[in-house]
Parts: sequence; C-alpha cells; structure tokens
Amino acid sequence: MVRYLDNPLSRSDLERFLEILPGDPTDLVREDNHFKELGLSIDDYRSADAVLDLLMEHPRLMQRPVVVRGDRAVIARPPEVVEELL
Repeated sequence: MVRYLDNPLSRSDLERFLEILPGDPTDLVREDNHFKELGLSIDDYRSADAVLDLLMEHPRLMQRPVVVRGDRAVIARPPEVVEELL
C-alpha cells in the first residue's frame, strides 16, 4: 500500500498507471466535491497529459484505490474489480 498523499507519486508513476489501466485516462480522475469546489470540468482533462498535469497539482483527485499486479492494474471501485487481477 502506498500512502500517496504522504509520499506523492511521481509523474512517471502516474504515467505507468495510465499505461496499464484499462479505459479512458479520465477514469483516474475523482470527480468529487473537491473537484467541483475547484471549478473544474472533466471535459478539460480528456488527454493523458492533461490528467497527469491535474493529478500532479491536485493528487487527492486521483481515483483510488488503484491495485497493480505485474503489468496490469484496476481501479478497485467496487472492490470486487480486484478479482480481475487474480
């Protein structure tokens, strides 16, 4: 387990997530109240680079938990999604 707010992920860590996560780069963005308070729009974060820039500036907007096993990863919401990696 990585406590990413205490030990921030590097840009290359986040790039790796985007490489091995299925789906759209925006899946890694958490559109919660903080996202709304910042006045952000998901339409501005469609590219991998835009998502990386956002998460480097606002790490708590990363969707979590991300579970990595080898060269595959999933966003474990709901937790049963982790079974895909087993």
